[in-house]
Amino acid sequence: MLEGVVPFPPEYAQRYRERGYWADKSLAQEFEAVFERHADRIALIDRDRSITYAKLDRFSGNLALNLLGAGLAPLDRVVVQLPNVAEFVILYLALQKIGGIPIAALVTHRYAELSQFVKLSRATTCVIPDQHGDCDYGAIVDRIRAESPTLKYGIFLGGPRKGFLSLPDMISTPAKLPVSALSEIRIDPTDPAIFQLSGGTTGIPKLIPRTHNDYAYNSKAAAAVCGVTADSVLLVALPIAHNLPLACPGIQGFLFRGGKVVLSASTKPDNICALIAKHRVTHLKVVPALLIRLLNDPAVKNYDLSSLRYIQSGGQRLQPEVRLLAKKLIPSAFIQENFGMSEGLLMFVRRDDPEDVRLETVGRPICPDDEVRILDDDGNEVPFGEVGEMCCRGPYTLRGYFGVPEYNARTFTPGGFYRSGDLMRQHPSGNYMVEGRKKDLINRGGEKISAEEVENLILSHSAVKNVACIAVPDPDLGERMCACVLLRDGASLAFDDLKHFLLGKEIAKYKLPERLEILADFPLSTFGKVSKKKLVEMISRKVATERATQGRVST
Repeated sequence: MLEGVVPFPPEYAQRYRERGYWADKSLAQEFEAVFERHADRIALIDRDRSITYAKLDRFSGNLALNLLGAGLAPLDRVVVQLPNVAEFVILYLALQKIGGIPIAALVTHRYAELSQFVKLSRATTCVIPDQHGDCDYGAIVDRIRAESPTLKYGIFLGGPRKGFLSLPDMISTPAKLPVSALSEIRIDPTDPAIFQLSGGTTGIPKLIPRTHNDYAYNSKAAAAVCGVTADSVLLVALPIAHNLPLACPGIQGFLFRGGKVVLSASTKPDNICALIAKHRVTHLKVVPALLIRLLNDPAVKNYDLSSLRYIQSGGQRLQPEVRLLAKKLIPSAFIQENFGMSEGLLMFVRRDDPEDVRLETVGRPICPDDEVRILDDDGNEVPFGEVGEMCCRGPYTLRGYFGVPEYNARTFTPGGFYRSGDLMRQHPSGNYMVEGRKKDLINRGGEKISAEEVENLILSHSAVKNVACIAVPDPDLGERMCACVLLRDGASLAFDDLKHFLLGKEIAKYKLPERLEILADFPLSTFGKVSKKKLVEMISRKVATERATQGRVST
């Protein structure tokens, strides 16, 4: 097993095998059977490209051999930063064939995040886009290579670039190594198949090791409760690296069932609706902000969306009003709320749940051996129906983040339950309801932002004496970040100057505050700490007043 991975205790591993959750197969072995069974079916559509299961197998196999030929080896960590293109899926499958471990980065990440991923994982390789906005990814990777003793290879989604291998060329150029080189690789199914990224509160992202055993089960079990069959068609418009569109059931779960996956590089409602109509999409994955935008766009009435059977929403709480509007505008679709985490546990609302349960809850776990406890601050279970921190363990929930034993000691109970930081209570139906969170995160349209990470950067500004970043409710994105700042004597700070300063720290743009409040002092809790709860109440009232005033002026 890879050093730094926390194993499942032997008695639990035995139970999960005996109950059929773990097949003790690598993802490469799982996909090998899928490719053979569904060879002639269409697996993947990317713009004007339609790729069968047989071609997906052939392309990924050839790429796997070329990766080996270039020097990559089993257990190599590979930072994958690609948009929604077929090459992402081909690369993911190729890495599984050689036992490489992708790290699921986002195209929005910049030097600050990518350098951390490489350092934490000791990655050997970065795979980057050819063009995305105004970012020169190659320059970033060159900087990291100069700083990191482990990072050897850069792979580029495009034509030749000095110091980089071309991903399209590696897919299409016949490999020099024989196919038998792949059959000689032995992959331990208890090793990581992928590192997902946490939305951790400490400013440094944690690596989530998802093993071959647990990640395969994760997708299979999710597919079973999401009505996925060989006739199902999934549209992926959310970032492909996220756990939800990749594996819950996502691309992985649909391929396991012989279904079809359509990739969209755009989240514009007109483009999404056009793809749904053209390919008779049955399953659409959204975050609430995307669904709200879709439902309020004329495109939803201009296209035939009657093929939709499931609209699966995750990332943050979906308000009942939005579900009801979605059902009115797209009556063929079941609006399936889910609660999930890259760390493991998945909950889904079921089709046979009563209407009030569908509207009020985020569902229940997908596995009989998902153990959920709602605990108070002292670690005791709360009475049924009361609010507490949701803690969990099970056959596809991690037992520890990668390489951080001290952090793990605080984040897991002595019995191995993961302390999620999410506040929940159990509904009388047995389903669960999200009531907030303990962790200091801003949930902007499903992207989790560490308040501490941004606070530490703002504190390095010469004008700032103290700062508290808070989540302000927003009707479109759920929450937006507001930076509440105390200035040094005689100093001043404009909002645009703060954003320019933070961009100089080379962080992802979605982490930038969207509001600045200069305060004379912070409200304090009874323990003398900054009360973010009072700050949220104060700023939320101010925002609500501003919106009401703007509404009166506009009418």
